[in-house]
Amino acid sequence: MSDGTSRLQRALADRSRRIVESGGFDTAVFCLIIGNAVLLGIETYTGAVDQWRGELKAAEHLFLAAFASEILLRAATYAERPKDFFRDPWNVFDLVVVGLALTPFARENATVLRLLRLARVLRAARFLPQLRIVIVAVGKSLPGTLSFVLIGALLLYVYAMLGWVFFAAADPEHYGSLGRAALTLFLLITLDGLGDAVRGGLEISRWAIVYFASFVLLGSFLLVNLLIGVVINSLEEARELEDERTRERPAVPVTPAMDESRAVLLARIAAARRALDEVEAGLAVASSESDGHHRAAPVGGQGLRATPT
Repeated sequence: MSDGTSRLQRALADRSRRIVESGGFDTAVFCLIIGNAVLLGIETYTGAVDQWRGELKAAEHLFLAAFASEILLRAATYAERPKDFFRDPWNVFDLVVVGLALTPFARENATVLRLLRLARVLRAARFLPQLRIVIVAVGKSLPGTLSFVLIGALLLYVYAMLGWVFFAAADPEHYGSLGRAALTLFLLITLDGLGDAVRGGLEISRWAIVYFASFVLLGSFLLVNLLIGVVINSLEEARELEDERTRERPAVPVTPAMDESRAVLLARIAAARRALDEVEAGLAVASSESDGHHRAAPVGGQGLRATPT
């Protein structure tokens, strides 16, 4: 790569980075995302669409052009190292959401286009650290949630079979099959309708209280608390990742103006050091002269006392 091309890429990256890292850029993009969400909401009203069809279409094209320009500007900050652009998952997400909206397939399929436009609203998480932490935590909690689902399914299966065995003949509406019993118990996990279920079970057998009490204890308290623990643990991990991402954020690049200011400060520091050296040298000379004067004075006094009168 020639020096001219390298300088051009460096200048493009520096200029784009100054724009992207400015305080108003994120605010402007966030406002665009909110405006896009408002536009999507307006398009759900048939009367507004019939009345302002042309204006809404033009606004959609403007939003798409603005988002495409934002992605290009962000990509330009990586002009010196283009591969680094794809190391940030949010950059990849933005590129996919905005890029697919420009493809002919999406433009011709209204449903796909609406889904892609709706996905732009999720980009607001990029500018809200707390929301970004929650989204990352949801992704990290998926393995633990899968284990929770498997345990919950096993619990539902066992208790649904027990419910079918004991209550199917007397209450076929709720326990007439494995599916009905599982659906009934799944709703009972939320404790909704638990009182009616217990009263109906007690009319069939007094042992129903043991069945429902053990299921509520395991399903509503134990499993739900396990799920909460998984989510909290994922939130802590996501918060730690966000802190590391903030600490590892690259420093603001040194611009020519910053180099000039640094040079001025270094010159002032050097001048101050020279002035301090001159002051210290002057103090040293004055101190030596003062010491010599004090040593000469007693000798003179002794001579005067030794001279006869």
